[in-house]
This record gives sequence, C-alpha cells and structure tokens, in this order.
Amino acid sequence: MTEPAPFEVFEEGVYLHGTKAALDPGALLTPQQPSNYRDGLAMRHVYLTQTLAAAAWGAQLAQGEDPPRIYVVEPTGEIEDDPNVTDKRFPGNPTRSYRTQDPVRVVRELEGWTGHSPESVQAMREGLAELRRSGNDEIID
Repeated sequence: MTEPAPFEVFEEGVYLHGTKAALDPGALLTPQQPSNYRDGLAMRHVYLTQTLAAAAWGAQLAQGEDPPRIYVVEPTGEIEDDPNVTDKRFPGNPTRSYRTQDPVRVVRELEGWTGHSPESVQAMREGLAELRRSGNDEIID
C-alpha cells in the first residue's frame, strides 16, 4: 500500500474532512460538536484540509469503531490556518490544514482513497498517547 504523500494537494480548490461519522451529501458539519480525538471536549471549530494525507489522518485517528471516511466539503464562511499544525509543526501550512467557526457542507464521500499503513497509524496513536501522558497534548481551539 502506498501512503498518501504528506504535502500533496488533493485537487486545487477542493477541501476534505476525515472522520468516522457516516454523513450524507448536504449535511452540515458544525462547531461545538464532540472532538473526534479527545473525550469530553466540544470543538469550537470544524477542521478541513486540502491534502489527502491530512484527511486520512483525521479519518484513521478518529474515535469509534466505524470505518474511516473522507468527505469532499465546502466551507460556508471564512477559514483560517489550523494553528495546531501550522504553528506547532509545519510553519507555512504545507499540509493545507484549516479550520472554521462556520458550518462546512458535505458535498460527497470520497471513494477509493488509500490511507496510512496500520503501522503508521499505530505509531501515531502511540505518539499521541505519550503526548497525553506528558500533558503536552494541548489543542488550540
């Protein structure tokens, strides 16, 4: 399996959202929903990206037993760089990771995408668990 290229734009002008939620076209993703990654946290933003790699991380790392899904989405308002990625790890936003406090509309589910390997997902989960244990898992929301 070939993993998605880290900084490769999926398609110019197209935004993606990774999750395990089953969503229909036209559904609105709204802020103030439970985090996909941390129990007991309602997120003030909806997160989206223009890279398949980042969307796959979102889908594959989301909580729950449902299959990972990636959706093509369209923001309904202003978006901004996601400071959790751009300020902390990748200055200049090469991951094309964004967030918004406005709803994001589901256009369609992306079919046939290839995600990260099970080994990569496990390594990422372990790294995130270590950040939680050490108290360094702050989410700027």
